[in-house]
Amino acid sequence: MPFTIIQDDITRVQADAIVNAANTALRMGGGVCGAIFRAAGEHAMQAACDALAPIQTGQAVATPAFALPARYVIHAAGPIYSAYSPQESERLLHQTYTSSLTLAQSLGCERVAFPLISSGIYGYPKAEALAVAHRAIKDFLQQHDMDVVLVVFDREAVALSKQYMDTIRDER
Repeated sequence: MPFTIIQDDITRVQADAIVNAANTALRMGGGVCGAIFRAAGEHAMQAACDALAPIQTGQAVATPAFALPARYVIHAAGPIYSAYSPQESERLLHQTYTSSLTLAQSLGCERVAFPLISSGIYGYPKAEALAVAHRAIKDFLQQHDMDVVLVVFDREAVALSKQYMDTIRDER
């Protein structure tokens, strides 16, 4: 199935599930996590997350999407880049994408939207994070039928994405 990269605000993307770049405590954070919580409804999302917390780095859990244009939010805890060796960070980030996709499949999702996990406050270099995301998603799609969208927000990520995709759409 298709794998595309788009430039947009993930909270506006139509999908069966959107993935939240979560922290292991499943608390509302900044960046994409804060945006997802605010768009979903902070109190309802936090209550749903509190029932599932904590999770491990590389793990994913799902909640309802509440006010978002999706059925689910998959909360996936990527690695803090500086907390691990580069090899372990790569392994954990790959695991984060795979865990999210496996969970989405178990929920019957046909279309899943991801942010570039760990590339914000968690300090994963964008080019490396993009390479891991691309590899993990492509590996999964070789064995599974799903439409996966990587939603990038900033110009640096869009520019880096061009080496991986022939077409990048600006959905704004």
